[in-house]
Amino acid sequence: MLTKIDLAGTWKLQLDGGKSGLRLPYGDTMELPGTTSHARKGEPNDAVEISHLTDGYKFEGWAWFSREVEIPERLAGKTVALFLERTRVTALWIDGQEAGTRNSLGTPHLYELKEGLSPGRHTITIRVDNTDYPTKGGHLTSPDTQTNWNGITGRIELQFYGESYLQDVQVYPNVADRSFLVKARLVGDGADRMAISASGFNGHDHVVAAQEYALGGEEVEATFVLGENARLWSEANPFLYKLTVRLLDADGEALDTHELSVGMREFKADGDKFSINGTRTFLRGKHDGLIFPLTGFAPTSIEEWLRILGISKSYGINHYRFHTCCPPEAAFEAADILGIYMEPELPFWGTVTDETYDNHNAAEQAYLIEEGFAMMKAFGNHPSFVMMSLGNELWGSKSRISEILRAYKAVDDRHLYTQGSNNFQFVPVILEEEDFYTGVRFSRDRLFRGSYAMCDAPQGHVQLDRPGTSKDYDEQMVPSSAGGSDAAGAGTGESGTIQIQYGTEARTVEAESAEEELIPRIPVVSHEIGQYATFPRFAEIEKYTGSLKARNLETFRERLEAKGLGSLAERYFESSGQLAVACYKEELEAAFRSRKLAGFQILDLQDFSGQGTALVGILDAFMDSKGLVSPEEWRTYCSDAVLLARFDKYNYESGERFDAHVELAYYREAPLPSLELRWELRAGDAVLASGQTAASAPVGEAYVDIADLSFELPSVEAMTKAVFSLELANTDIRKTYDLWIYPKEKAVSLSGDGLHWAEELTDDVLRLLERGENVLLTAKPELASRSIEGTYATDFWCYPMFRSISESMGKPTPVGTMGLLIENGHPALADFPSEEHSTYPWWTLVSNSRSFILDDLPAELKPIVRTIDNFERNHKLGFLFECRVGSGKLLLCALDADKVQEVPEGRQFLSSLARYARSEAFKPQAEVTAEELRKLFQ
Repeated sequence: MLTKIDLAGTWKLQLDGGKSGLRLPYGDTMELPGTTSHARKGEPNDAVEISHLTDGYKFEGWAWFSREVEIPERLAGKTVALFLERTRVTALWIDGQEAGTRNSLGTPHLYELKEGLSPGRHTITIRVDNTDYPTKGGHLTSPDTQTNWNGITGRIELQFYGESYLQDVQVYPNVADRSFLVKARLVGDGADRMAISASGFNGHDHVVAAQEYALGGEEVEATFVLGENARLWSEANPFLYKLTVRLLDADGEALDTHELSVGMREFKADGDKFSINGTRTFLRGKHDGLIFPLTGFAPTSIEEWLRILGISKSYGINHYRFHTCCPPEAAFEAADILGIYMEPELPFWGTVTDETYDNHNAAEQAYLIEEGFAMMKAFGNHPSFVMMSLGNELWGSKSRISEILRAYKAVDDRHLYTQGSNNFQFVPVILEEEDFYTGVRFSRDRLFRGSYAMCDAPQGHVQLDRPGTSKDYDEQMVPSSAGGSDAAGAGTGESGTIQIQYGTEARTVEAESAEEELIPRIPVVSHEIGQYATFPRFAEIEKYTGSLKARNLETFRERLEAKGLGSLAERYFESSGQLAVACYKEELEAAFRSRKLAGFQILDLQDFSGQGTALVGILDAFMDSKGLVSPEEWRTYCSDAVLLARFDKYNYESGERFDAHVELAYYREAPLPSLELRWELRAGDAVLASGQTAASAPVGEAYVDIADLSFELPSVEAMTKAVFSLELANTDIRKTYDLWIYPKEKAVSLSGDGLHWAEELTDDVLRLLERGENVLLTAKPELASRSIEGTYATDFWCYPMFRSISESMGKPTPVGTMGLLIENGHPALADFPSEEHSTYPWWTLVSNSRSFILDDLPAELKPIVRTIDNFERNHKLGFLFECRVGSGKLLLCALDADKVQEVPEGRQFLSSLARYARSEAFKPQAEVTAEELRKLFQ
């Protein structure tokens, strides 16, 4: 390129929602780059969207942009191209003459004008259409993510070229011989040779002098050797080179110059793991759907992407999977600098068809295939671009998917390819052509993530199993019955017509299942793990100062206030958030304990503003911390070195043995030849047990078995919380777990000494209350008809979305609750000390309970332990509450007392309740009638 003219600035604007055509004169102006919504153009949108943010100036149709540009004499007649970095479907007119149309959603639009422009003023007119896309566009066009904006973002410029120049300069690293293969296409005459030089940056200053190469025709190739001092690019050391490629004439004058930021790296599949430059790595991935609530579109500045990706890296993330979208180039540039492995994805979420399908859309498929090639061409030089996916949760023709993979791999081998993310769902298959597999199961019951929606049941271990830290997915991934087979095949599962979750709705698909068991022979990445919801934080609403409005959050706040629960909103948020963090900790640790897993893609580190409003992040939608967990603490279970202790449970009785296997998942480049483990069990200031042990760490091994610890827990007189701490001496590698120790088993007396105990609300119980007696009612859960099922983990993704999907599929709806809000200073819990939020002593209790729906009871009734309901229902839910009935006093929960007494935490809880109900402190304030009470059981 010789030079360029920047076209950023004021453009004339005409909005044409009816797509009737340009009508002069223009009635408005707008600054480009930008979007019509962000510029607040058009009619204000008064709609109140509930399932996603509301675009305050939503516009769909044609937007006409026009401006004049002065072409100087020195550039007249030269080949020129109009470059639009990021836009929708465009059409171009120069001085009223149509110059073509472009439709890429994820790569720049380039209009080449071979004849050039004459000197003087010219009028450039661009029509941008955000309707009738050649494909639906996935998260590139969805109101759930960056909105279906209209406009042009990023660079807008005229690029001028001389008589001879290079096009499509692509750089292929070869780590083995420390060289770059440079390929380009030569255009025009007059060039004699090409010169290439390199200078290191981003942590090193290695310089390689210019090397010259003769030109052999239109297709140019040159091998540029860096030498043995070449520095390699990786997540730990993202060393980069500025590669300067110059096209020279016979006199050595530069005809064209390209400056490229490149890296010397080899990212490949290495057995069941990925490796970077020969060192194995584990993908700690984040889903990204291009959610930017201040603007409604993805930023195109390196500075903003450095901020965004830098936040993720501070939480241990080393990988981004872009859900049905491709980010702008600035994202790749920032990832190059920070050392993050990027995986863009075709903008497709549907069925891949071939000519045998009645609904085969050849034009759409051709567009998507070409879009993939365009992504490789535009961004393939970036060392961070290491992986690529064909779409999200695809169905359809496996042979056509294989054809597409073969075509991509034949053209560009710099990236690893997968058929898609979680394709074929319940009936997965691993294709011969893919380099890695991303999914959630290998059959209906061979699960390798910790949580699932009810419509995708069975659910995961974080949702169903007694809490502990022993779970891994190795047996699910390669069953011992398979004998370690290295073969791939189709998964056993369902055949015929089945219903699946498809986006935010249900869909019926044809499923195929082969007889042989699916055994992976390539790296496996777990898809969209986590999805643990938190209650909204309504203080966030004031942050929406752009064109996107959080009217969904405003509505949720109004609903909560209408139920008389508005004052609890912040506590709901905090308590549900702490439970979500605990769920994420186990989810992530289970992934690190799984030695056959190659990585994960969490959904999500940040909130997802759409699909019903899925507030699943420890960061909000702005990538700001919610204050639930620090980056330092999060990295203890999400980093390149994770210390793990495997033990069966969190609750123990005095004198019981505590057994733990301690291991290390280690993916750092620097070897750990030896290590010293230090550990202790502490309750407050008292050290209950401690020790240290040495172990060796074989070089190149990702998993180190450090020690088996076994010791007797001390005798305690009261329920005691203890912190089990581990660290590796002289490193930053550490871990803590909370444990609970209980007094030795003794019979729990639930009646006597002025207290009556019952498991059913009978006329006898009501007569006792009428006489002024004290009653502890642990009602059998199945009798509590006006109640919600007890479940420990917080809601999966978003209750409104999965309620609707489950109903449409005829499957059980989600429980939809979000943990407990505990009045931990209440004397009923004096012998059962708790946090305000759910912790593991509550797991057995909640799992064998139901929470009463108290909406129709007096507002003065404030449960001692509330179950937090989701923002759609907003029930006032009581796990444990007290009230006056007649002259008597009642302490009530719907709990299987027999079941919970089998464990020490259950006995401790019931003992605490009974002691309180016998005491002078038992003074309920709210009064409930016998009839109101009966309705809870009718």
